[in-house]
Amino acid sequence: MAKFRFQDLIIWQEAIVIGEKLFDIADILERKKLYRFSEQLRGAGMSISNNIAEGSGSTSKKEFIQFLNITKRSTYENANILILLNKRKIIGNEELNTLLEELDI
Repeated sequence: MAKFRFQDLIIWQEAIVIGEKLFDIADILERKKLYRFSEQLRGAGMSISNNIAEGSGSTSKKEFIQFLNITKRSTYENANILILLNKRKIIGNEELNTLLEELDI
């Protein structure tokens, strides 16, 4: 099986873990017919690992940093969505705090 450079990056490995958790929340949102929230969370969640993976294929450090900046913005977007979901009582305080800590990593 082929192995890509990004698979060895700890930041990508962490992004995949948090991405799976965000997908789980998106699935719950879909069951509640909150499709827009679900779509937004799923897209922003995928953006984190996608940009790390895409940037790892860059030929320059500067270009890779640009992709990491996009990743950082997607992380902030996810944090914002989760805070809003918490305020709407869709996720609890403990889950919010855990996810925000993981996003901060």
